[in-house]
Amino acid sequence: MPFIHAKFSGTVSPGKEVEIKTALGEAITLLGKSERYLMVEIEDQRRLYFGGSNSEPIAFFDVSLLHSAPRQSYEQLTARLCEIAKEHMGVDGSNVYVKFEETENWGYNSFMF
Repeated sequence: MPFIHAKFSGTVSPGKEVEIKTALGEAITLLGKSERYLMVEIEDQRRLYFGGSNSEPIAFFDVSLLHSAPRQSYEQLTARLCEIAKEHMGVDGSNVYVKFEETENWGYNSFMF
């Protein structure tokens, strides 16, 4: 039951959006999750500032998941999300933040996991 909210300072074309969504679907397996229940939200043209500046492309990924994953998995996913930001949006890893949020309660289709 993961959810990835990706925010970019630049414009995401419809083609890039599909590429990013596909890459995130593959990347979530690093946490032992599958794309089957992955929900993705992609926002572009966000007013993001890093270190007080917005002169370079910036990205922020907010990853929520049911329960938890090992720290090593979080590190691997962080590296992959930075690669995705670079490959698809030209965002250098030094301008990417990744936040993880774990929850014990997650509802879906009228029931709780």
